[in-house]
Amino acid sequence: MADSPPRRGIHLEYRFTPDDSARQRGAELANPLIDLLRTLRNTGSISAAARAMGSSYRHTWGALKQWEDTLGAPLVVWVKGQNARLTPLAERLLWAETRTRHRLAPHIEALRSELERVLALAFDAQHEAITLYASHDLALPLLRDSAEAQGLHIDLRFAGSADALLALAHGRCDVAGFHVPVLSGAAAKAPGFVRALKSLLKPGRHKLIACHRRTQGLMVAHGNPHEVLGLPDLLRPTLRFVNRQPGSGTRLLLEHLLHEAGLDAERINGFHGPSEETHVAVAAAIASGVADVGVGIEAAAEQFNLHFVPLAEEDYFLVCLKEWLDGAAVARLRALLASAPWSAALATLAGCAAHAQAGEVLALTKALPWWHYRAPKPDQRSTSTSP
Repeated sequence: MADSPPRRGIHLEYRFTPDDSARQRGAELANPLIDLLRTLRNTGSISAAARAMGSSYRHTWGALKQWEDTLGAPLVVWVKGQNARLTPLAERLLWAETRTRHRLAPHIEALRSELERVLALAFDAQHEAITLYASHDLALPLLRDSAEAQGLHIDLRFAGSADALLALAHGRCDVAGFHVPVLSGAAAKAPGFVRALKSLLKPGRHKLIACHRRTQGLMVAHGNPHEVLGLPDLLRPTLRFVNRQPGSGTRLLLEHLLHEAGLDAERINGFHGPSEETHVAVAAAIASGVADVGVGIEAAAEQFNLHFVPLAEEDYFLVCLKEWLDGAAVARLRALLASAPWSAALATLAGCAAHAQAGEVLALTKALPWWHYRAPKPDQRSTSTSP
């Protein structure tokens, strides 16, 4: 019987840095092996990789040999007169790490945000803090970073739209973030959004704050090799679809668009299969070849150099309880949303722009066309006269 391969361990760690310049961004997790493999693939040689990483040829070559000894397998294929190529093992390691990192992004963000909050409060008693549960969006880490520079810490936790609103209802956060498509006419009835979100929003109790607008669409491999042009193509049995988790705003959007187009979700290969919790995790799955198509924001498609087919524009909203609206933290957040720096930061993300009324408080019935509010009828007993 063949010997079993040796077991290899995984060790994660974090560190504090003396200033903000070394702060990690998004789903970044530093790993010397992954950094080396990615740089080698991008540059094609040890000497170019060494220059890109700011190290010597000897150090980079030694590191590569050490990793090959540790893993017990070659990581690079050398052919005279050609660029260095990663072995299939190295390619699998690189893509597995990328996909896993982006799947874990919400949890990495939550851990880092909580540690930052503790540090901020420990060193500055005047530092304001907000706990924000929000549907995944690449603009929110930018908002958190902008707020931090103004003395406002945002403890950011990613969740689906419905889960974020539930967290607000249960007192687990101060502000929640969710998104809905820009709808009009008959489409504005949107029964799926009504069922999922309407009961979680109460006029008078909840205050809606305009944040930004973004574009959602189909993400496919660079060059669109499967010639995906729109929603009907999802019904092709040969296309592998990767979905978002139930309760997410993106899944609600897809279900709404399929319903409007008269398309059967049951015919989509992978609709009820394994799902991802973020836009970047969906994009990573497509870029790695695990799936052929998925729905996500344009900024995530651009991050992974994917082809993007626009489907709908969405408004991203923040919501808080009425009693929080005039507090110092929410007031500072609203001022930031209405500022030019926030608008400029959004402009760096494909398909994103500041809402025309960013930072303003909006009426539920006007901002959400599918949210129809009927005032309760007066108690007939209270208006009746005594005999």
